Amino acid sequence: MVFASVLVAGAATGSLPGSDRKETADPARSAVPAGAAVGADVTRAAAEALADGKSPTEAAERAVSRSGDRWGAVYSRGEYEELEDALDGRYTGVGLAARRTRDGGIEVTRVRPGSPAADAGIRAGDRLRSVDGEPVDGRPVAEVVALLRGDAADAPVGTTVRLGVQRGTRAWTRTVRRAELRTEPVTVRRLAGGATVVKVTSFTRGAGDRVRTAVRDSPAGSGIVLDLRGNSGGLVAEAVTAAGAFLDGGLVATYDIDGAQRALHAPAGGDTARPLVALVDGGTMSAAELLTGALQDRGRAVVVGSRTFGKGSVQMPSRLPGGSVAELTVGHYRTPSGRGVDGTGITPDLEIDPALPSALTRAESVLDGLGR
Repeated sequence: MVFASVLVAGAATGSLPGSDRKETADPARSAVPAGAAVGADVTRAAAEALADGKSPTEAAERAVSRSGDRWGAVYSRGEYEELEDALDGRYTGVGLAARRTRDGGIEVTRVRPGSPAADAGIRAGDRLRSVDGEPVDGRPVAEVVALLRGDAADAPVGTTVRLGVQRGTRAWTRTVRRAELRTEPVTVRRLAGGATVVKVTSFTRGAGDRVRTAVRDSPAGSGIVLDLRGNSGGLVAEAVTAAGAFLDGGLVATYDIDGAQRALHAPAGGDTARPLVALVDGGTMSAAELLTGALQDRGRAVVVGSRTFGKGSVQMPSRLPGGSVAELTVGHYRTPSGRGVDGTGITPDLEIDPALPSALTRAESVLDGLGR
């Protein structure tokens, strides 16, 4: 089971605690016990295409598109392997992160310095219109991820991809060369006023423990700004572990799978006294929203910034005939108080423009008010 994330530059979809994504992609583990009509349709379409000598992946993609599943996606075997590698913080790509806008477009949210995308002059806020001539408007971001990164077998490091980009009224095309990149999901720095900023860009493997270490190693009594701006999510297990840096156990979220309610709990032993501000924006998604909602509902953090994206659905991966993998929505998660996030996002306690250079200064001021 996975919560889909939207990551072009970093991690892809992430598994729930107690489940490893590579295992859940195995046919023996991929059967959905109930409410699986869409999954059955996709599997049947892929099987029929294979029997007719056609591409099962293309047939599955058409079935997912017709289902109306906003977060559903189909990957070839090689694409799925690439996404697996991304969960370990390494990937082949062009170095940009993106999100799907509410009108169905694909907006660049972050460009990695020194990456092929940066060298091509692409900037955050640009709109991605096509990849290798294929329009991307209306497509799930996970599919755009796959197009940008290519198949592991057919698009290794050094191959090129043609990007159609728009900035305002200007539109242009750039050909960029894929490179092997690594992510740095957690970084730590001190502000001049003494607060510690823990920036989490994605919840790849090990990110949760790195957040816990960062908090533990911060000077005693100093406030923490947990910067989740632009964090498109990742492994939910890592977000739950990160919650344990600030909570002494207890509920982080509930989720439903075909009507069955389950719960996620933080590990015990976190620092519950240190002043904490969570800084968020419209690019804060999925597992990052789960963490934000838990800290807000349990009165552990003041949330500052703008409303988060609103991605709170649960996906299940299934191996299809021919070796491709479909990820389909099977449920949704809720914050500890029972709030749904999908389609609504999380409203900050203090709304400011998180893109302004003064955003961190405002967050530090809030820490002062909390008695840092």
